[in-house]
This record gives sequence, C-alpha cells and structure tokens, in this order.
Amino acid sequence: MSAQAQMRALLDQLMGTSRDGDESRQRVKFTDERVCKSHLLNCCPNDILSGTRMDLGECSKIHDLALRADYEIASKERDLFFELDAVDHLESFIADCDRRTELAKKRLAETQEEISAEVAQKAEKVHELNEEIGKLLAKAEQLGAEGNVDEAQKILQEVEKVRIRKKDAEEEYRNSMPASSFQQQKLRVCEVCSAYLGLHDNDRRLADHFGGKLHLGFIQIREKLEQLKKTVQEKQEKRNQERLKRREEREKEEKMKKQTRSRSRERKSVSCCSVGLVLVIASAGANVPALRHERSGVLALKSAIDADGTDPAPDPAHGTAENSHTNLHGTVIASVTASAVHLSGDQTG
Repeated sequence: MSAQAQMRALLDQLMGTSRDGDESRQRVKFTDERVCKSHLLNCCPNDILSGTRMDLGECSKIHDLALRADYEIASKERDLFFELDAVDHLESFIADCDRRTELAKKRLAETQEEISAEVAQKAEKVHELNEEIGKLLAKAEQLGAEGNVDEAQKILQEVEKVRIRKKDAEEEYRNSMPASSFQQQKLRVCEVCSAYLGLHDNDRRLADHFGGKLHLGFIQIREKLEQLKKTVQEKQEKRNQERLKRREEREKEEKMKKQTRSRSRERKSVSCCSVGLVLVIASAGANVPALRHERSGVLALKSAIDADGTDPAPDPAHGTAENSHTNLHGTVIASVTASAVHLSGDQTG
C-alpha cells in the first residue's frame, strides 16, 4: 500500500464516509446487511489472521474503515446491538477451529507410537514446560521491542529457571523409555491455534510459535469473543430492567386512571341524587299528599344517617381516595338534611 493510500485509509478511519463529500461511498451504510459487523467491531478473523498460514482470504462481506468510523460515531448515541452478530460469527469460527484441533489429536494418536500412561504423563510435563518457555521468551522480546530492557532481563532470568526444570523433566522422560523411541519426535497439538508442537523443539522455535501472529491472533479472537459475550449479557440485563420499569410505570398510570374514573362516577351519583331531591321538592309543592309522602321518605333517610353517626375527620394517612369518599359522603348528608329541613318548613307552613 502506497503512502497516499495509507493516508486516505487513516482519514477514512478518523472521519468516516462523509469526510470529502463523496456521495458514491455513502450509498452503503454501516447498517447494511452486506457490511461485516465483526469488522465494525475490529474482530473479524479474516483481518486478524491475514498473512498467516491460516489466512482466510478476503471476507465475503464489505470491509471499510470509513464505515467503522461511522459506526463508532453512531454507537455513542444509541445501542445498535451489533455485538450479537459478531458473537455468532466468532463462535462459529472458534467451533470450526476446535473441531480441527480434535481431528489433529485423533490423527496423531493413530500415527504415533503408543506409549504407557506413565510415559505419556512425563511427556506432557515436558510439553508444558516448553509452552511456558515459549510464552516467556515471546513476552521478553515484546518488552525489549517496547524499550523495557530491565523487565525483559527479569523475564529471561525466569526462563533460565524453567529451562533447568525442563532439563530434569526430559531426563526423567528419557529414562522411562528405550533410546530408539526417545529419539522419535513426539508431537502435540496447540489448544489455542491447532498448530503442531514438538517435544524436542528448541527455544527459538517455541518463541516463534507463541509470539507469532497466528497464535496471538487466535488469543485475540478468543478474548474478544468472551468480552463480547459479557457485553451482550450486560446490555440484555439493562434492557430487561428498562422494560420492567416501563411496565411498572404503565401499571401505575392505569391504576391512577381507574381511581380517577371511580371518583368521577361517585361525583355523578351524588349530583344525580341532589338533582332528584330538588325535582321531588319542586313537584311536591303543588301536591300536598305527595309532599307528605316524599317528606316521610327524606326524613327516614336522614334518621338512618343520623343513627349511623357522624363521619370522623379524614385521615391523611389513608390516602386521597378515602378522603375523597368521606367528602362525598358528607355532601350526601348535607343534601339530605337540607331537603328534610326544607320539607319540614313547607309542612309547618
């Protein structure tokens, strides 16, 4: 890639598709199904393993650094949940890798000379020490490249200690089997990247493997997958809590509406009762027998209310609904009493 192309890619990554007003590039949005969501999250295996012996070639979906920049800008404003697509993609890829690892193990078990469980355990110990040496050497080289010479020297001192332990383990392994069998290379499959590792590999070979792009790329993919799973779980829990909160708010709102409708019906009932009493009084004015009949009914209703006793003062602790009911009850009592007094005055007159 030329310097100009590198600079253009850097501008795309920083500013997105609309950095220079190129409308043709904006025809494909980052939300399009043709765009690789793993690429937007910077975890597509096709990018990570590029240039290794397991190079997957170009991804079947669109990769564009400008679209990634657009996604990063939009994701700050709202959740797009592209992590779900990336998790499905990486889980499928890792599952294929694990199947290849199991097949390689079976192939080795069929081709290599069978050894006893005791000898296999000793060989496994040598493999584990080889892996530890390789990881330490790779870490020391990385620290040296970053300028941390003192830290790199400390790591190399640890390597020397592990080499002594490895020498003792190899001696124990050599003494447990014939010399002819010991000279044969015992292979092992790497659990991370499914590459073959030899029991007698030197330190340089081990450092190249554990510090190589292939092994580190698989570590990056596996760690990214675990991180995305955790992110998806947290977002789902947050979303469920928000839904529950909205549901509680709707239920509370419905309850308040029901209480409002109930109070409205009670007010209408009292209003109708008062209007009925007024109409009875007005109509009874021209009919003395009817007046006597209605008077007895009203007085009987008042006597029943008086016998029940006066209502206690409203208690604020019982809430607005109960206080409202008490006020309505008082209104009915006042209306009935006023009607009874009026009828009594009319009868006296």
